[in-house]
Amino acid sequence: MTVYILFSEELDRYYVGVTSNLEERIRKHNSKHKGFTGRANDWRLVHKENYETKTMALAREREIKNWKSREMIERLIA
Repeated sequence: MTVYILFSEELDRYYVGVTSNLEERIRKHNSKHKGFTGRANDWRLVHKENYETKTMALAREREIKNWKSREMIERLIA
């Protein structure tokens, strides 16, 4: 399982998610659909972390989302 962070220049926002198929997931984010990432189609991968289990990946995703801090996300990416 992969925890990933995407960035959209158009929205100037980050998106954090979990998937087992990163390429397909990014393709879906960049297609027109309802939901937060559907508002832009320039999402690009800026960070990823691989985990052995879904439980571990979801815990890490929750940890990053709970930061609620752009500065901490940008420190992680750097």
